[in-house]
Amino acid sequence: MTSNERVVVIGTGLAGVRLARRLGELGTPALLIGEEEHRPYNRVLLAEVLAGRYSPEVIALPAPAELTRGRVTGIDRDRRTVACADGSVIAYDRLVLATGSNPVLPPLRGLFTQNHQLPEGVHAFRTMDDCLGLSKAVRPGARAVVIGGGLLGVSAARALALRGAQVVLAQQSERLMERQLDPAASKLVKRHLTDLGVEVHTECRVRDVRCVGGAVRSVEMADGYALDADLVVVACGVRPRVGLAQAAGLDVRKGVVVDDELRTSDPYIHAIGDCAQHDGVLYGLATPALEQADALAESLAGDATARYTGTRSLTRLTLTGHDSPFDLAAFGETEALPGDDVVQLADATRGTYRKVVVRDDRLVGGVLVGELGTVGALARAWEGAEPLPSDGGPLLHLLTNDGGS
Repeated sequence: MTSNERVVVIGTGLAGVRLARRLGELGTPALLIGEEEHRPYNRVLLAEVLAGRYSPEVIALPAPAELTRGRVTGIDRDRRTVACADGSVIAYDRLVLATGSNPVLPPLRGLFTQNHQLPEGVHAFRTMDDCLGLSKAVRPGARAVVIGGGLLGVSAARALALRGAQVVLAQQSERLMERQLDPAASKLVKRHLTDLGVEVHTECRVRDVRCVGGAVRSVEMADGYALDADLVVVACGVRPRVGLAQAAGLDVRKGVVVDDELRTSDPYIHAIGDCAQHDGVLYGLATPALEQADALAESLAGDATARYTGTRSLTRLTLTGHDSPFDLAAFGETEALPGDDVVQLADATRGTYRKVVVRDDRLVGGVLVGELGTVGALARAWEGAEPLPSDGGPLLHLLTNDGGS
């Protein structure tokens, strides 16, 4: 593209803000459009705001100079314009979709009121408004039910417990954070939550949200057991926000399909972050979103060689308890296949656990819980996909008396 072309970015999450900032630094200013009233913020840290550790101002992102508040309602690809809900029309030479994702709201009886709103006391946990609404509603002794035991559900349950709520976490699958962790690490997460007073139920399917006078009163399980509830948090995952792309006729599968230049099926429209599907992969994580933003910024600023070829992303979670933090990192394949070599070290007293999976002399995945002194070296070995040294290299750190910390 040429330097006088206008770049318009839809979305003020991590990906959109990072792209606009990098473009500004590279001398190619962009107009950023966001529909949330709040300053752009780091969504990853919302649980810390809910827990009371941070104020909303602490997680705010430095906003680019050109930021327009508004909701985009449509894209005219022929005219290269976007229409906004207030009636305004914005022209673009290059358009970037950084629209993120929406929370998944399961088809539970009673989850929506007649006007398709969540009942009083029922909250999603995706936006700053969700977080502030929960913060206002929670109080010591409040009975809170968190539906979903993934990364978001675990974080929400921990935050509510730290605010003094009586928390029950209901997870449909057999263990917590099953997408990232192996069974041993999941047990340690469950133990940490239990130590905070969270009651954890796995293999437990919620069937019904019961309300009286428009406000939640209980949650009923598939087996008929009911949990009294003043608050319900729905943390059942997210799905890419692709409505604008679909309406514009772009190629959309699970997400908006993009190539290595992060172009959609329209060469003048790009997509990054949670809404983008690159090489068949939907990441839904912060690191890939930031890397995509950086690569696209270089490309739009004139670097014809800039490409995004994928991210090998590490999941990191720190849960603060009453006395000490609980740190966790997971990457790659955490479950071994036949023929793989596995190195494990567990210390029940210290609550630490380490496991790495090696295939054909290459590190293919690992889980570390507790002291994470070795995570940097292991992640680098995994990201590089290089053969491990014959003397064991960084794997030896897993077996040191101090756990490598």
